[in-house]
Amino acid sequence: MENIQVALLTVLMFFVLVSLHEWGHFYFARRAGILVREFAIGFGPKLFSIKRGETRYTLRLLPIGGFVRMAGEDPEVVEVQPGQTLSVRVKDNAVTRIYLDRLDERSNVMRGEVKSLDLERDLFITLDVDGEIERYSVHPKALIIARGKETQIAPIDRQFGHKPVGKRALAIFAGPVMNFLLAFVLFATYLMLQGVPLENSSKVFISKVLPNTPAQQSGLMDGDWVKSINGVSIGGDVEKFREQINDSAGKPMNWVVEREGTELPIKVTPDTGTGKIGVYPSGEMRNPSASETISFASNSMVEMTQRIFEGFRKLIFGEFKLDDLGGPVKTTQMTVEIAREGIDQLTLWAAILSLYLGIFNLLPIPALDGSRLLFLGIEAVRGKPIDPNRESMVHLVGFAMLMLLMVVVTYNDIVGLVRN
Repeated sequence: MENIQVALLTVLMFFVLVSLHEWGHFYFARRAGILVREFAIGFGPKLFSIKRGETRYTLRLLPIGGFVRMAGEDPEVVEVQPGQTLSVRVKDNAVTRIYLDRLDERSNVMRGEVKSLDLERDLFITLDVDGEIERYSVHPKALIIARGKETQIAPIDRQFGHKPVGKRALAIFAGPVMNFLLAFVLFATYLMLQGVPLENSSKVFISKVLPNTPAQQSGLMDGDWVKSINGVSIGGDVEKFREQINDSAGKPMNWVVEREGTELPIKVTPDTGTGKIGVYPSGEMRNPSASETISFASNSMVEMTQRIFEGFRKLIFGEFKLDDLGGPVKTTQMTVEIAREGIDQLTLWAAILSLYLGIFNLLPIPALDGSRLLFLGIEAVRGKPIDPNRESMVHLVGFAMLMLLMVVVTYNDIVGLVRN
């Protein structure tokens, strides 16, 4: 693939993996009636931001994940207190805008001192307007405007913490589920791109030529049909093909391949040490049936899940060192290398990453979805929630530790790149 195409596919893959995960949270939060304030891809400073409906969609600087910010999950930075002077805009007998600054510049508003208010349950505000006490109803989607920023109020029935445990758990669990579904679809797509070996194949093809190998240097290309080697017909015997190459380490071989209907002579010399030329051979392929596709995707999910947990086990018991871990830089580097091998290999890699992302997020590590589900489970058993301040502190500390780990593995990635 061309470098620009590889770069675009790499960015697109990460964007899809993260976006679909966050979309799962977003969709089921919205279905539960929770106010979603922000749908963000990345962390850190905003690069792009647009508001649609009640939600602001943002793209942030650090491409290491994303988040969906729901009302009630974190303290609101805008507060209105009794005794404060502000202006309100009233439409259809309900307050739709509450202005906290630049009051002299506002037009078509009522200005007064706040005597009392409730923006969560009863939705009202009482103002002293030139000595007259006026009580106004507040629209459930009213906006508070301060320092050039609009913040929609969150009535109690639209806050995350006041929804039933089941709805909250579904909104959290939906993120990893989306990754599992995507992984299944991508495994299935990979099989459809690759095909299924045809029984009693009569041909051997070169499905992939690796770069900087004897095969590439000799002029072999993806899709070549190998008809003969040293005058001996290959037919559809892939094992015979491999054996002839292995037996010719360091010796020139005369091939005849067919490419786009034309027979071409190719001379290739297997590597002296490995006896390989750098190709992936395959027999004739056919399109998989629906049952074969589902079976392959299911088995791949099970097999890769076992491998992922085996990796976690080795990490816990010290069979991996911290220096062995890879971060965003190494993952991106591997993705670029895999993308160069073709869209089929990138599809398989994306399926593995999506499955890993779903599993990793379900681990009971503070700040991850698994930890939040654990707190919800404890709440369901106790019949009452854990102190929100304590839970927030746990998640905050966990997030800080994850960011520290991210810095360490990213440093390892960069050092590795420099050394190589």
